[in-house]
Parts: sequence; structure tokens; C-alpha cells
Amino acid sequence: MKNIKVLFVASEVRPYSKSGGLGDVAGSLPAALKAQGLDVRVVFPKYGNIPENHLKGMKYIGFLNTHLSWREQGASIYTIVPQDKKDVQVYMIENDYYFGRDGYYGYGDDYERFAFFSKVSLEFLTIVDFKPDIIHFNDWQTGLGCTYLRDIYRNFTFYKNMKSLFAIHNLRYQGSFEREILWSVGLNDGYFTGGSLEFYGNVSLLKAGVVHSDAVCTVSETYAQEIQTPSFGYGMDGLLRKRGEEGHLFGIVNGIDTILNDPATDPRIFANYDNKSAEETIAKKLENKHKLQEQLGLPQSNAPMLAIISRLSNQKGLDIISLSLNEILSKDIQFVLLGTGEGRYEELFRNYANNYPNKLSAQIYFNDELAQRIYASSDIFLMPSVYEPCGLGQMFAMRYGTIPIVRKTGGLADTVQHFSPETPTGNGFVFEDFVASGLMWALNQAIAYYNTPHWSVIIKNATSCDFSWNKSAATYIDLYSKLKNER
Repeated sequence: MKNIKVLFVASEVRPYSKSGGLGDVAGSLPAALKAQGLDVRVVFPKYGNIPENHLKGMKYIGFLNTHLSWREQGASIYTIVPQDKKDVQVYMIENDYYFGRDGYYGYGDDYERFAFFSKVSLEFLTIVDFKPDIIHFNDWQTGLGCTYLRDIYRNFTFYKNMKSLFAIHNLRYQGSFEREILWSVGLNDGYFTGGSLEFYGNVSLLKAGVVHSDAVCTVSETYAQEIQTPSFGYGMDGLLRKRGEEGHLFGIVNGIDTILNDPATDPRIFANYDNKSAEETIAKKLENKHKLQEQLGLPQSNAPMLAIISRLSNQKGLDIISLSLNEILSKDIQFVLLGTGEGRYEELFRNYANNYPNKLSAQIYFNDELAQRIYASSDIFLMPSVYEPCGLGQMFAMRYGTIPIVRKTGGLADTVQHFSPETPTGNGFVFEDFVASGLMWALNQAIAYYNTPHWSVIIKNATSCDFSWNKSAATYIDLYSKLKNER
């Protein structure tokens, strides 16, 4: 297994670029794979807004031209020279026409930008003389890479034995564009009329990855089952069931970077603690809480602090939180929110913060340091998602001794177990139906256990969980090995 070579292709990679969970995974999983002996390398676009301090040690490798239909575009290839043998070799594709813009996504030519990236991600391999066994593509932005590899590049000896794994991080985002874009990305209309890329009258780049990859994976076992149903399949459930029946659909739960997110050493929080005892964790979290209250202008209180750190969208359960806010704020609690998103939710929390200035702090932006301080300071973390492919917030929260309240779906179901005082097992509170009464039932249970001996047990159960990438990386290695040996 240790002889397996992997190229990880992603549109964002922490710390260079990140808009969501994909960036975290692409920044952490390859490092965990390398630590287990694989030769794994990462390629991503060189966006114009990558901070200069992350480009130290950057080295120019070479240049190539690639064609998309009639258009020829050049790509400069860079690498960051590894400073330590543990560092993963990363490559950056530079083209200012496509990637020298503000932000990462949301442009009318996204189909062409990421078709270019997917194609260059294959072609640059000849320049660096790296022949991966597995090319691990991620989300719709790289879906066409599976098509190009299968239908174009495998005809060349260099690419003959390369296999593709396509990872779905969130099936809702499918990269759907009009039929006419096929010509612009170097493909003919047969991909539409034949049905391989056609999706309800459009072309789906995510479908390209699902159909043309050697295997499909997603980011939790439960989500892999859910996306095969009409409720969570977003129109692709039949196709995904077929891939599952073929034995080519897998679910592997994400991990988190437990070194970067360690309350014992994290320089971003007010007071460090090592979670060796629940009592010490509780005492240090209270110290962090008082300093966070001072920072946010909340009155000092020992009451339970609830937290949300999230993109503000309906997927994240904001609708039932909105319905419950009056009841939540009637309790002896404080509430801290950090995030941006849909305007209706931003305005809702701003209004509540104005009306309840001593109980609710709404920070409508995102700041990494503040996020870590909230994880270290709060007692209860709300994540009642409609659906959640994996979710990282609940894992970050438990790493810092903050107890999650989640809905039983996707990766939340795989990582959070409802507390049972009789056993006593469980690392959080779980409800099933997506209704406000379900959320309040779970919250009332959590508040009832707060400041009782049970709370120490729940914290110990949460902080004892191993959310590192080690187990998941080993499962990926098994999957890579299986793909490599398939004929």
C-alpha cells in the first residue's frame, strides 16, 4: 500500500485558499496520507488573493499551453518547496485570466475556468514527471477531470493506468450550466444527447465526476446512504444507487487537524487547557468565557453559553433556530453567533442582538481567531442542519469541550451520540425530526445537565473522541489500493 501515489486535485486548499469544508479537507487529508507513507501531492489554482506569507519558498517549474475548443490558454506551474519531510508537495496553476480575480467562485465562466484547471491538472504531470496511481478529484469544479482522463488522456501511455476517485463534499452544488458550454470545454454534443453529462436539460459537471470516475466517495457513511434517496439525492439518487450497486460508492467520514486545533497549544484562544480532566476543562473554559464576554461586550456570567459558527443558510437549520429564538433567549443563557450568509438571517440576528444586547452577540463576519475563541469559551454548540454531508464544526467543538446539539443526519449522525445518563455514554444531544420542538427538546436536556455531575461526564466523552485523520486516512488507503488493483 505504501507504494501508492496520489494526486489530490481541489479548487481550494487551506491555508492558501478556503471558502468552506473542502479547503479544510484538502489541507489536512493529504498530510495524513503522507504521514502513513503515501507519495501524495496536491494541485490547486493560484488565485490572485492568496496571502503573500503563504507563498514563501514558491518556485517556478514550467509553462504549458492547453486548448479548450478554439481557445488556447497558458498555465504557469509553481510549487512550494517543502521545508520539512512531513510537508506535502503542492503545485499551483497560474493563469491570471481565469484566477486573478476576487474570490473563487460565482463567475459566469466558472465552467471554463475549472475545465481549464481540470485539464491542466492532468497535463502538468508530464512536466513534473509524477505518475500517480490515483487522481483524487473533489466536487463539481474538478468533475470534468474524470471525463478528460477517461476519454482523452488514457489513450496516451503516460496516463494509461491512472484511476480516478471523485469525492462529493456537498451534492447540492452540482455545477449545472447550459448545454452550449460543452463546446467551450472541448467536448462535443454527444455528451449531452448520449446522457452522460445531461442533467434536467443542462450539463452538470458534478455528474461528469459521478459517471466517469472509477469510484465515487463522499464524506460520511450516513451521507453516502442518504444521497441514494430522493430526499437527499437532488435528482441524482438513481445514478448514485447504480454506482452503489456496482460497489463503487463509498462513505468515509472526514477528520480534523488535531494539531492545529488543540486547546493545549492553540495560540488563538485566551487560556490553554489540555483536556486531561473534565474539571480542568470546565474551569479553563470558564476563564475563556469571561474574556470572550469582555471582548464581545456581554456581561460577565457563568450561565451556559450557546454558540453558532456557521455559514448562514437554510441548510444549517437556521429556520428552526429562528422559530426558537424567543424561547431560547427567555432562558438563563448567553448566545454567540459568528458567520455570514443569506441576508434574511444576518438581519434577523442583528435585530435580536439589538433587542437582547446582554444575551446575544451577533458577529456577522468571519474571523478564524474569534472562531477558535468561541469554541474554547462556549458550552453548547448548535448545529441542527437540514442535511450535513459531514460537518466539521461539531468535531471542532468537541475537541474544545463544547457539547454539540445536532439533528440526526449525515456526518452529524456518524460523529455525535445522544447522552444517556444510565450508561453513561454519548458526547452530545441528538434530535431526529427537523422541527423547532425537536431542537428545544435537545436544548432543554443539555441545559438540565449543565452544572450537574453529568456535565463532566459528557465533556469527558466528547474530548475523548478521536477525530484525527488517522483512521479516515487508513480507510482511504484501502480504497486507493482497491482501485489501483482493479482491472
